[in-house]
Amino acid sequence: MHLALLQYGIENLADVGAWEAKLDRLVAEAAGNGAEFLVMPEYAALEAAAAGATQPDLKAELARACDLTPVLLHAMRNAALRYGVWLVPGSLPVRLGGKVINRAPIIAPDGRIAFQDKRCMTRFETEEWHVDAGVSSGVVETVWGRIGVAICYDVEFPTLVRAQVTAGARLILVPSCTDTLAGFHRVSLSARARALENQCYVAVAPTVGEAPHCAALDVSRGRAMLFGPVDGLFPDDGVIAAGRMDTPGWVYATLDFSLLDSARERGAVRNHRDWPDAVPPAPLLMMQ
Repeated sequence: MHLALLQYGIENLADVGAWEAKLDRLVAEAAGNGAEFLVMPEYAALEAAAAGATQPDLKAELARACDLTPVLLHAMRNAALRYGVWLVPGSLPVRLGGKVINRAPIIAPDGRIAFQDKRCMTRFETEEWHVDAGVSSGVVETVWGRIGVAICYDVEFPTLVRAQVTAGARLILVPSCTDTLAGFHRVSLSARARALENQCYVAVAPTVGEAPHCAALDVSRGRAMLFGPVDGLFPDDGVIAAGRMDTPGWVYATLDFSLLDSARERGAVRNHRDWPDAVPPAPLLMMQ
């Protein structure tokens, strides 16, 4: 798999049309460089909700993002179709059953979509923003096998990822949004641990930069990273690829899933097999 992870720089765009043009340009760039599966960060679509703003307004941004959900999803789906790629275009707040959840679309090249919800919410989301935990959780079938998505804070909980791995996921995608270096390290260290203990690939894609006009994304710290098992044919520290800190742009990597099989069978340790407690497998998310 040729994977592209986006360090998404938040800008003050003129309107939603400018956001759509930016999305198209970014997807075209990665596809033009040979990427087959593209991953963007958590809450990246909030950039569209804050387009044209002069003053940050947390409540207004959330409401506008929810209002824009059909428009944003339409643009995301069209980008995947236009360039023939798998696309996780980050996550966006969505109204569902009288509450707002944080939901990540997973879009196939033929336009089919499945959704992974964030299951563990940060204090900011619950106490200040009133975004609730979602209900949809599982794995998606792709041409490379099954893949899971763990949105930001979710990757800090081993059993959530383990359920996806038990269901057959060999790659876990982590759209993230962190406003401090401590937050970035919590996510990246957790992602590295999940790759080690499951002998799988885990990939992180963050928002980056400063956007004082946007209350939710005023400061973003991080860099894209791809982790693998800490054993055998993989790097000694488990870091396969890493971008430049706080710098917008794509980070590319090629994944060989047969190397995971080798590590699990012939590695110095067998973390994937030797879990002390069984975790029930996550369900298969249906693409529609």
